[in-house]
Amino acid sequence: MADDLDLDLVEISPKADPPVCKIIDYSKFMYDQRKKQKELASKAVKVVIKEIRFGPNTSDHDYDFKKKHAIEFLKAGNKVKAFVFFRGRSIVFKDKGEILLLRLAQDLEEYGKVEHMPSMDGKKMNITLAPKK
Repeated sequence: MADDLDLDLVEISPKADPPVCKIIDYSKFMYDQRKKQKELASKAVKVVIKEIRFGPNTSDHDYDFKKKHAIEFLKAGNKVKAFVFFRGRSIVFKDKGEILLLRLAQDLEEYGKVEHMPSMDGKKMNITLAPKK
């Protein structure tokens, strides 16, 4: 029947009992499949991670400025990865860096939740915040 109509016999659902087949144009069928997959991919949630960098001796004004940006990022639905970068001998101030990140987490408590507590990763101490739903 498919040959008479110059179309293809396409197996739609091979696991069904009996298997489901249709007589359609195979190239159009593949086009529709790709279009559906593309549409599903566009509807998927894309996670964007914004980074904020601090030093161990960050002043209050700089801290407030960066905190304001973190609030904007969380309100926009992005994750925020804040880190304290230790350079040279400043690595001895690990406790200052941890206090700074915990203070940031506490200040942003109403906008986002802590996803990853402060931890050292080489010369950086990281904390990750996710927006509240």
